[in-house]
Amino acid sequence: MRGYAAILVRLKELSFQEGWALQYSLENLIDNALAHHVPGRVVWVALSGGLDSSLLLSVAAPLARRRGIDLRAIHVNHGLQASASDFETYCRELCGSMAVSLVVAHVSVSPAGQGVEASARDARYQAFSHHLSAGDRLWLAQHADDQAETLMLAALRGSGVRGLAGMPVVRQWRGISIERPWLSLGRSALAREAQRRELAWCEDPTNAEVRFDRNYLRHRVLAPLRQRWPHAVEALARSADHLQEADELLGELAEIDLAEAGSDPGCLRLSTLRGLRSSRRRLLIRHALERLGLPMPPETRLFELERQLSAAAPDRQPLLYWAGGEARIWRHHLYLMAPLFPVDPGWQVAWDGVSSLETPWARYSYELRPLQGGTTSPLCVSLRQGGERLRLAGRGTRDLKRLLQEAGIPPWQRDRLPLVWCGDELVAVLGVLSAQGWNQAPYVSVSPAAS
Repeated sequence: MRGYAAILVRLKELSFQEGWALQYSLENLIDNALAHHVPGRVVWVALSGGLDSSLLLSVAAPLARRRGIDLRAIHVNHGLQASASDFETYCRELCGSMAVSLVVAHVSVSPAGQGVEASARDARYQAFSHHLSAGDRLWLAQHADDQAETLMLAALRGSGVRGLAGMPVVRQWRGISIERPWLSLGRSALAREAQRRELAWCEDPTNAEVRFDRNYLRHRVLAPLRQRWPHAVEALARSADHLQEADELLGELAEIDLAEAGSDPGCLRLSTLRGLRSSRRRLLIRHALERLGLPMPPETRLFELERQLSAAAPDRQPLLYWAGGEARIWRHHLYLMAPLFPVDPGWQVAWDGVSSLETPWARYSYELRPLQGGTTSPLCVSLRQGGERLRLAGRGTRDLKRLLQEAGIPPWQRDRLPLVWCGDELVAVLGVLSAQGWNQAPYVSVSPAAS
C-alpha cells in the first residue's frame, strides 16, 4: 500500500507540474506577443464564445492590463442558429466580468454560390474591417488542430504550396495585423487549461454536424488517425510550417523575377516571362496577381494565358477574362488588372483645375493652369469621341489618337482618359499631355474611386 500511495502522490505531482507548465506556456506565448506591441494601437480578440477564444481572452486580458495595453473583444453574431443570442449574451457576461470592452457586430450571411461556411467567414471579415482601424492587431484563437484540418482541406482541393501552407501565425490584411498566437498548441492542451481554470464557455451545436467539411474531417477522419498515430495533428501542423517556409522562399524568388520583369506587377515584360521555365513563369504571374490584390485564375485559364504568352503575334491584343481579373498582352508586355467596366462615352463634368477630379472609374489628382495666369473660361472634362487635336509647343497641332500611341498609352485606357477643354480648345489629357500655354502638375496618382 505504501508503494501504491507513493505512486499516486507522484502522479499528482506530475499532473500538477504538467498543469503548471501548460499554464506557463500559454501565458508566455501571449506575454511575448504583447511585448512587441506598438503603443497607441488596440489588440482585439475575436470572441466567438467557444472554448478557444474564451480561454484566449481570459489569459490575455490580465496580461494586457499589466502592460497598459488596450485590449478589446469583438463578437460577430451571424444569426445562423437559435443559440446565436445565447453566445452573444455569454460574450457580454465574460467581457463584463473581466472589464474588457466588447463590440458586437450583427451580420447577415448570404450563402449563394459559395456555401454557408465561406459566406459566414466573408461576413465575419467584413465586420472586422468595419470596426478595426489600420494598425490594430486581431487575435484569432485557432490552434494546431485547426491548422491540420486546413491543410487536409487544401490537399483535398488540390491546392498548391500556398494553400497547403495553411494559416500563417501573422499576416497583414487591409492594414490590420491578423495573428494566431496559439497556432503551435493542440486543442487538447487548451481544453485542459480551460478545465483547470474552471472556465465556462458555449458549445456550438453545429460542431457535431458532419455535413460541414471541417467537422467531417474533425470527427470522421482526424479522430481515427489519432488512434493509429497519436501525434497526427502535431505532425500535420509541422508539415504546414515547412510548407510556409517553402512558400516564403518561393515568394522571394518571385520578387527577384518581378524586378527583372520591370517591378510593376500590373505590367510584366514578355521577354522576362518567356525566358522562365513554365512553373516559374506561373509563380511570377500568381505573385503579381497577389501583389495587385486580384483573384487567382483557374488552372485552365492560367495555362491558356501561358499559351498566349508564347503564341501572341506582335499585332494581336489577346484578352483573357476570369472572375475578378483579366490579362491583356500589348507591346511586349503582359498587363494584369481588374475587369474594366464600360464607361459612358457622353460623360462630362465641370472642373476648377485644382481640386481632385472624381470620375465614375477613378480619382485624378492634378493641377492644371495657364502659364500666363489670369482668368480662364470654365474647364470642362469629357472623354474621347474621335478626331480631337491638341496644339503642342514647338510641334503645332497634332492628332490626339497619334499622340496617345506615341505616348505608349494602352488602347483600353485611351477611351477613359479625361480630356480637359477650355471653351472649344482641348488643353490637356490628364496625366499625359498639356497644350501649348498650359501646365499640369506632375503625375501624382490614379486610384479607384470610392464606391
